[in-house]
Amino acid sequence: MGLSAEQLRTSLDAMAAIEPAFAKALAYAGYPEPRIRERGYATLLRTIVGQQVSYKAADSVWAKLSAMLGDPTDPARIVAASDEDLRAAGLSRQKAGYARSLADEVISGRLDLAHLPEDDEEAIAALVRVKGIGRWSAEIYLLFAEGRTDVWPAGDLAVQVEIGRIMGLPERPSEKDIRALAEAWRPHRSAVTVFAWHHYMFDPATGDAKNSAI
Repeated sequence: MGLSAEQLRTSLDAMAAIEPAFAKALAYAGYPEPRIRERGYATLLRTIVGQQVSYKAADSVWAKLSAMLGDPTDPARIVAASDEDLRAAGLSRQKAGYARSLADEVISGRLDLAHLPEDDEEAIAALVRVKGIGRWSAEIYLLFAEGRTDVWPAGDLAVQVEIGRIMGLPERPSEKDIRALAEAWRPHRSAVTVFAWHHYMFDPATGDAKNSAI
């Protein structure tokens, strides 16, 4: 679902009006493209598959899972698969355990991805009950798959670095510092996050964003 181009533009225009540094950064890098993921189990499973590996390697594992399971987006198929099957598809023992944890949470109904709590912190708490889904992964899911407007992954290194640059800070702000700094940016922090990544990857020589892993 993610934030639409119109939502990003509206929020970033609002930020430019209240933060001169953002107005300057927006004039430099322009508006980011929307980043949208499908809501639901498949996106979270792909998050687990892609942890600490390249896009190419993650796509290879996903293709193997698809070939082996038929439909890897059905959590019952992960539960039914043997550890040997999951390892053969390229999942480490740890990731196989994470995938089973996610499938179990979804099948049991403890995690209802169609009806996550409206409160962002409560939604994050529900997501991190899954083994292998930490706060950052939960925040990225809420941002890209749910399109929530005020998610702030303050622990993200690229966000810390780029917000520090945009705001002209003498050094990279800490997670604590950047949380305090961004309180004044509610309810636009999701758009600020997407813009920070866009600004971080922006190539002034071409006017385009470099390839991003986010």
